[in-house]
Amino acid sequence: MRILHTSDWHIGRTFHGHATLDALRGVLETLTAQVRENEVDVVVVAGDVFDSATPAAACYTLLSDTLRALADTGAQVIVTSGNHDSAARLGFQAGLLRDGIHVLTDPSRIGDPVTVSDAFGPVQFYGIPFLEPALLRAQWPGVRSQAEVLGRAMDIVRGDLAVRGGRSVAIAHCFAAGVEPTPHLERDIQQGGLDVVPLSVFEGVDYVALGHIHGRQQLAPRVRYAGAPLHYSFGEGDKPRGSWLIDLDAEGVADATWLALPVPRRLVTLRGPFEDLLTGAAHADAEDAWVCVEYTDALPARDPLRRLQERFPHCAKVVHVPEVLAAGDVRSYAQRVRAARSDAELVDAFLSHVRDGQGTTDAERELLRDVLDERVRAEALA
Repeated sequence: MRILHTSDWHIGRTFHGHATLDALRGVLETLTAQVRENEVDVVVVAGDVFDSATPAAACYTLLSDTLRALADTGAQVIVTSGNHDSAARLGFQAGLLRDGIHVLTDPSRIGDPVTVSDAFGPVQFYGIPFLEPALLRAQWPGVRSQAEVLGRAMDIVRGDLAVRGGRSVAIAHCFAAGVEPTPHLERDIQQGGLDVVPLSVFEGVDYVALGHIHGRQQLAPRVRYAGAPLHYSFGEGDKPRGSWLIDLDAEGVADATWLALPVPRRLVTLRGPFEDLLTGAAHADAEDAWVCVEYTDALPARDPLRRLQERFPHCAKVVHVPEVLAAGDVRSYAQRVRAARSDAELVDAFLSHVRDGQGTTDAERELLRDVLDERVRAEALA
């Protein structure tokens, strides 16, 4: 059986204020062509199909067009929800889709796999939607972390697999141990390291198709991230875009091949004195790229973005990073805010700013966690 593993399409996401829908459509058309050319049997999309819980109408159109095109190749298509998606909205669309397209968003049905058979027998595909501990404590008392809810989910998978038999694929959306996230990009789903999911959680299945991290990563021969098909951050600029082509034989994973996807517009980060960036011949090859500029002058430049866009029309980000800092200068409050990867870290940065360096105490962190969990519950029921 041949499986194509993709994830994190983030339909509707903008890139520094610029729409990405047309670029993503072109990339997904290439992915569909690869599915046809490689005679793929099953396409797995491991979460974060949409970038928002309330996507615009055009986002639904792109998703529907892509899923239909993939199904037209003859492949089965299996989609799960991520932490950016609204599982309810994504799941609602499942009932409107044709046979061969499976959208799995219900935690209560983790033990009901999509079964696809080949010459060696059945393969059970277990779709695990993104699991928010705060929303699952009624069904699974005591769970407080991603590691715990994924552990419960995989116990369900292993229990069902012991009865059904056959080979198996688990699809999940999480931070797995050993992963290298892109700084400031993937929305944090861990607190204090407690929500990192150990690889041992995924024991007992033949392949684990993971989503959430935007860069290609192999954590073990049978545990991989495919990453996003489009660059959504300058921090991703050096990371290839594509998907994993996984071949299963009678014993499990027989081969894994990387299928590269085109980059509609490459990403470049330029660093140096402002006037050199404006006029230097060395930067001519970046004039058609998405450009992030880090200029190193001692003083801020006047109207830097507009002036840089006269040379680099696709300059999307400008940062002033003086090479020489004043003696004793430390990171500013704004820099700490930009570095925060979760709401809890934002609060900690604020308290440290107003309390002369003292951030949240242990008791405050526990209270804050409860408040944030309550907000998650309220938003999910809204």
